[in-house]
Amino acid sequence: MNTRAKGAEYEARAAEFLESRGYEILERNFRGARGEIDLIARQENCLVFIEVKYRKTDRFGDAAAAVDPRKQQRLSKMAAFYCLSRRVPQETPCRFDVIAVTGEKLTHYENAFDFRGQR
Repeated sequence: MNTRAKGAEYEARAAEFLESRGYEILERNFRGARGEIDLIARQENCLVFIEVKYRKTDRFGDAAAAVDPRKQQRLSKMAAFYCLSRRVPQETPCRFDVIAVTGEKLTHYENAFDFRGQR
């Protein structure tokens, strides 16, 4: 299985996990000039931007560690672009979650990092 197909598989698994916990998936693989957001969901009144990371083993650390400050800044810019393009009201609460899949273990980090930049 190639990397793209594997990524899609784990993103689908993450979406199912979130839906089972009451999240409404709004977008999958939202793309812009500066990157992509794997999943965008709504939980109650909060807009949630979700990065899904997979590692076969934890030999080199948890998959969530791959969401470093540079990746966080890129995701923040993409989230700002999403909000602008979808005319999301400025007062809408937003947060960033990470779903780390290591082997078969899925871990959900709610509010994994703060917005980096300007909205």
